[in-house]
Amino acid sequence: MFLPKYPDSPTPPPAHTHAPTAPAPVRRSLPSVAIDKNTVAVVLVGGVVLTALLAAVAVTAISVAVAAVVLRSMLRDHNRR
Repeated sequence: MFLPKYPDSPTPPPAHTHAPTAPAPVRRSLPSVAIDKNTVAVVLVGGVVLTALLAAVAVTAISVAVAAVVLRSMLRDHNRR
């Protein structure tokens, strides 16, 4: 009663036939980029500066959060008196 009905043919016909494709377009190579010592130095200095700025922002955020907790605690104690 609840058995599935299988198709009569064991393999169904393909629903999609592959059409011949055109050959892949030829890729042109990009021009070469000259990397010298100055470029490497600038990238390294920029990375160090950005890392230092990120660290400064993180330290500032932590110190502001600690100051807010301390002030909140002081104000709570002051209001209880």
